[in-house]
Amino acid sequence: MTDKRRILGIDPGSRFTGFGVLDFEGDRPVYVASGTIKSPAGTFPNRLKKIFVSVNAIVDEYRPDVVAIESVFMARNAGSALKLGHARSAALCATFAYDVEVFEYAPREIKLAVVGTGAASKEQVQHMVVSLLQLDGIPATDAADALATAICHGHQHRLQSRLSNENVIASLR
Repeated sequence: MTDKRRILGIDPGSRFTGFGVLDFEGDRPVYVASGTIKSPAGTFPNRLKKIFVSVNAIVDEYRPDVVAIESVFMARNAGSALKLGHARSAALCATFAYDVEVFEYAPREIKLAVVGTGAASKEQVQHMVVSLLQLDGIPATDAADALATAICHGHQHRLQSRLSNENVIASLR
């Protein structure tokens, strides 16, 4: 029996929020969809509304089992970090009506899982996402980051499942 899970990865941002949908069939990630939510110019509440409505529509269309989202990191300044936190919250709140599990990953953790170093560049993340998912084209950086977040969760879930199975087997001995 194959363990199949649909994962929605989100790379939040107040101007551009990336999303990526993958099906993990056992150890193998399979590309479903990705893109970038572009928030309109104008008031910050209107940008947050765009993120909320768009993520809600994505969850409704693709019905993920799990949402993996990049956690907030200290941006250039406190104001930028606060706006990023609001964008992240708008995206998360849009998933709550669907009762999906949510997992958070630090940017360095995502890069480490996908590229092999937590200090990877955006171009390195894009390259590895294309390679791992065997994509024909290069996704936009925000979409690639969201796909990388989904890949990171898929690997973490697989590892945790294997460790749990090994612990069960060891306890039966």
